[in-house]
Amino acid sequence: MSGQSLLVPGEITPIRSVPGNIRRPEYVGKPAPTPYTGPEIQDADTVERMRIAGRIAAQAMAEAAKHIAPGVTTDELDRVAHEFMCDHGAYPSTLGYRGFPKSLCSSLNEVICHGIPDSTVLRDGDIVNLDVTAYINGVHGDNNATYLCGDVDDESRLLVERTEESLNRAIKAVRPGRQINVIGRVIESYAKRFGYGVVRDFTGHGINSSFHSGLIIPHYDSPHATTVMQPGMTFTIEPMLTLGTHQYDMWDDGWTVVTKDRKRTAQFEHTLVVTETGAEILTLP
Repeated sequence: MSGQSLLVPGEITPIRSVPGNIRRPEYVGKPAPTPYTGPEIQDADTVERMRIAGRIAAQAMAEAAKHIAPGVTTDELDRVAHEFMCDHGAYPSTLGYRGFPKSLCSSLNEVICHGIPDSTVLRDGDIVNLDVTAYINGVHGDNNATYLCGDVDDESRLLVERTEESLNRAIKAVRPGRQINVIGRVIESYAKRFGYGVVRDFTGHGINSSFHSGLIIPHYDSPHATTVMQPGMTFTIEPMLTLGTHQYDMWDDGWTVVTKDRKRTAQFEHTLVVTETGAEILTLP
C-alpha cells in the first residue's frame, strides 16, 4: 500500500455565496431538514427534473475532477464544482445541509466519506473521492467517484477499479419485484472475493425532492432491507469498500469519517430510478 502519511484537518475557507435567484433547499439555514413524508415512487415529471439535476451534478463533478493533480487543494476542487453548479442555476445540495460548510465532499485515502474541502494539498499517489449533489427545479441529483492523483500504487488502483465495478454490478441487480437487500448482497459478495471491507454504517438513500428521504440502501446483505423495488422508485447506490476493516472513527469536525485502521477506502455513487425492466442512471454527464 502507499506509504503516504495520514491526513490531518486543514484550514477551511469562508462559505461560498450562491446567487440570490437560485432556489435553496428548505433545510438551508436550519439545523436539520424537515423529515420527508412523501412517496418513494416518483411521477414522470419528478424523474425528468431529477435527470436535469443529476446531469448537472455529474458535469460539476467531472469539471472538478479535471483539476485533480499534485499541488491542488481540495478547496480549489470545491470552488470549481460550486461555480459550475451556480452557473447552471443549481444549488450545491451539501452547502448548509446540517451545517456542512462546503459544496462537495472531498474524501482522500483513508477518509471513507464526508471529508470537508480545505487547504489540504493533493499529493502524488493520493486517491480522491468527490461527492457532488445538485439541487434544481425542486429535486436533487447525487453522485460520486474516486479518482487517481498522479502515480498511484497498484493496491489502491485496484481498490478503486473494483469499487466502481461493485457499483456497476449492483445497478445491474436492480429489478422491480426484488428486495432492496439484493443490492448489498451483490456488492458484499464481490468485495469478499478480494478481502475488502464493506462499510455498513453509511448507506445509499432515497432521493427526490428530499436529499435523504428515509429509504435506506445498505451495501451489505442486510436481512432488514426487505423493501420491494417498484418502478419509479428513486435512490442512490454508493458502495464504500476498504482495504481493511469496515469500522471507522470520526474527526472532531463531526463530519470526516476515516477507517479505524487508517487503510485506504474508495467509493462510487449514482442516483437511479427503477424502471419496468431494471434501472436508469440519472447522474450521467
